[in-house]
Amino acid sequence: MTKLATVLAFDLGASSGRALIGELVPEEASGQYKLQVTEIHRFPNQPIAVGGHLHWDILRLLQELKAAIRKAFQEGYAPQTFGIDTWGVDFGLLDANGELLGNPYHYRDPQTEGILEELNELIGKDRLYEQGGLQFMPFNTINQLYAMKKAASPKLAAASTLLLTPDLLAYFLTGEKVCEFTMATTTQLYRPKEQRWNKELMEQLGIPSGLFLEPIHPGTQIAPLTDEVCAELDVPPIVAVAVGTHDTESAVAAVPAAGDSAFAYLVCGTWSLIGTELASPLVTPEAQALDFSNEGGAFGTYQLLKNIMGLWILQECKREWEEQRHEISFAEIVVQAGSAEPFRSLIHPDDPSFYAPSGMIGRIQAFCRETSQPVPQSAGEIARCILESLALRYRQALAQMEALTGQSFSGLHMVGGGIQNELLCRLTANAIGRPVWTGPVEASAIGNMLMQLVALGKCANLQEARTLVAGSFPIEEYAPEHSEEWNAAFERFERL
Repeated sequence: MTKLATVLAFDLGASSGRALIGELVPEEASGQYKLQVTEIHRFPNQPIAVGGHLHWDILRLLQELKAAIRKAFQEGYAPQTFGIDTWGVDFGLLDANGELLGNPYHYRDPQTEGILEELNELIGKDRLYEQGGLQFMPFNTINQLYAMKKAASPKLAAASTLLLTPDLLAYFLTGEKVCEFTMATTTQLYRPKEQRWNKELMEQLGIPSGLFLEPIHPGTQIAPLTDEVCAELDVPPIVAVAVGTHDTESAVAAVPAAGDSAFAYLVCGTWSLIGTELASPLVTPEAQALDFSNEGGAFGTYQLLKNIMGLWILQECKREWEEQRHEISFAEIVVQAGSAEPFRSLIHPDDPSFYAPSGMIGRIQAFCRETSQPVPQSAGEIARCILESLALRYRQALAQMEALTGQSFSGLHMVGGGIQNELLCRLTANAIGRPVWTGPVEASAIGNMLMQLVALGKCANLQEARTLVAGSFPIEEYAPEHSEEWNAAFERFERL
């Protein structure tokens, strides 16, 4: 079969990473091309706790990427390019010789405790939002750097360059230092309306402004693998491409929305990101009051979105049940949740108590007890409480987004690994009272591939890329049911 292009996508999440091959091949019946995706490598991504800090095992991740590149060629694939997308905000620091200064901190590291409130007091929430356009989250890059500055970190003092996580991994493989645009906008140190770094704020906070490189946009070729890496892996010098390196933005690029009309999406996984795509950032007092972010996307677009705690809460509960030697799969949890009593107990998923790892079951029960609700006990009751609460939070955020934009969305596109939870998809359709369209599952990796195809000249624009997705992957539709029950539940939820 003739292949128009072959690309390799690395999609790294907070708990695991994947390497997937994308092949652009002709479809005999229609004469059109479709994208075929094959996973070739999967690996865990576990943070390491040491010395009171939580770190990413960045060199282990590098080794997994190398193993996948070697494996791709050993299995007969011939990727022309590769791209890396990861979670946002985290970074590594390089010294003047280009060497890594210590292990990068994990965004859940405790060093940022209290920093968000301190910066709000020092700079002012209005100024921080007006300039950075981001939701106030304790792990934003600005908070991490200010925490290091306050601690007189010798790593920060010795640093010459800051590379956000996917750019750091690309640097290890190519020797080229870059800063990709979508990741830059997650730092809260980038001014989206002016499209430049906020050097004035950096200077005020004592953060060296020379650490930051000028951003490049998704679809830009970076550099080939170094001679050293090629020799180590026995592979040709395939080229790294700056994709939408923030995994959220890669996922949004793969939303199979038709035409030019506005659409709403939900990137569903460990975190839930609900948003809509705009031509320019919406940095207004109203957006600030509702805690919406403006993050850069492909082709110069901006995502107006809200970051919601997501399936992290359920993942932590599952981990606790397994630590208690109650082996249970996600499929079994969903079955038990489906049989549990509806609307018995609800939580506010973004309550700060649900942010930290460990003790999640007890904190859910405490929230219900403190809000005079029945306290869930069984796995089914707890999971039902989490999933219904998430669905109601999506409804709330969707209504807020419509109020901010003046748009009325006909339904919601859900993409990402969370859509494999069919109960959550059905509950979401019921909660919002309109259709939910789900797919593709591997949205971040597919969006990563699309920007590589742009770099190779195989996709001309974002709409052409999304049309390719719509023709290549199945889309499921969930119709809403039981609207009166959900309306009553939503009133309860808002009182929380």
